Amino acid sequence: MKKKPSLVRLADGTSLLVPFILITSLFFLWGFAHSILDVLNKHFQDALGITKTKSALVQAVVYGGYFLMALPAGAIIKRWGYRTGVLTGLLLYGVGALLFIPGGSLQSFEFFLFSLFVIGCGLTCLETAANPYVTVLGEPAAAERRINLAQSFNGLGWICGPLVGGWFLFSEGGEANISLPYAIIGIVVLLVAVVFSRVRLPEITAHADTPKTAQPNKTKSTSLWKQKTFTTGLVTLFLYVAAQTGINSFFINYATEQAGISAHEASIWLSFGGMGLFMLGRMGGSWLMGYLQPEKLLALCAGGATLAMLAVIFLSGKMGLSGFFLCFLCESIMFPTIFALAIRGLDEQTKRASSFLIMSIVGGAVAPVLMGYIADTTSMALGFIVPLVCFVEIGCFATRYKRVKS
Repeated sequence: MKKKPSLVRLADGTSLLVPFILITSLFFLWGFAHSILDVLNKHFQDALGITKTKSALVQAVVYGGYFLMALPAGAIIKRWGYRTGVLTGLLLYGVGALLFIPGGSLQSFEFFLFSLFVIGCGLTCLETAANPYVTVLGEPAAAERRINLAQSFNGLGWICGPLVGGWFLFSEGGEANISLPYAIIGIVVLLVAVVFSRVRLPEITAHADTPKTAQPNKTKSTSLWKQKTFTTGLVTLFLYVAAQTGINSFFINYATEQAGISAHEASIWLSFGGMGLFMLGRMGGSWLMGYLQPEKLLALCAGGATLAMLAVIFLSGKMGLSGFFLCFLCESIMFPTIFALAIRGLDEQTKRASSFLIMSIVGGAVAPVLMGYIADTTSMALGFIVPLVCFVEIGCFATRYKRVKS
């Protein structure tokens, strides 16, 4: 009977548990950073008296940082290694978070946006470095198990963000304090950076960057931009991040306006209900992929998310609100699945393709602004037509995947 490959141990018996734990902590940190933004949208609308369109700039500057920083982050990693990329990301993240301390006194929306942009640049470095790095912290055959486990802690961060943000910003009877949660996370992030600077991490080996499904010589003479699997996957990933960010950004607005619940209660529902299902869906989805092809599961989830958005748009009250929870469950496997399908079989072009896929996260900068404008001019419910269109295209990508690949 063939021995099951070890999760965090090399074939020669070397344990990589400590670096794996450290790298996995990064998945939690950027999940937290993204999800707390969904609370900031509503807070800035109330505290600074701004429109939904303007508050959507919160997401726009963070995700815009991904577009601007992805290639520099890749250059840093190529020149000085993954460890330097991680440290650069942590320092930018920590500094950006600590800028919320003077921001709390200034109460300037533009200063908050600058602080969030710095955080976004830091998150770009972290994601560009950590995603491929975690796949080599053990035997190659266990790479998919490792990254799925690490991604589960990303889901845990998505749960904690709205919970912490709601506690500090929407607690009944208490004064909103935007500086304290960011001061705490800034200190934690910088302490993690100190730990990373003290711990010796194993070097990445060349074979680790080649997917198991790669086919030698298949793409050596073909331009990356002529690979239909990659180009359609790039567009689809852009639309997925747009849909996810737009939904998360205005969940609290929808809950307060359409379902009549308080912002604090909505943040708890977003945390435990929405992000809890998101985390469980990611774990369950990785198990289902042992029995179902990833593109087929993606197609099923896209269909479910499309139905969920139709419920959000056309049903009212708590019936419409329930559509979100089906959507959170269906969304869970989309990002890693689209990413994996887009780079399948690219061989030596995988690293370059991955950099462009990270840049596609800029989709999160577009959808919230568009949805905010629709909400300001028509209704909040109608704004969710944007993610509806995105999910339809994701379903098309999944169902035609084999034909595109061939």
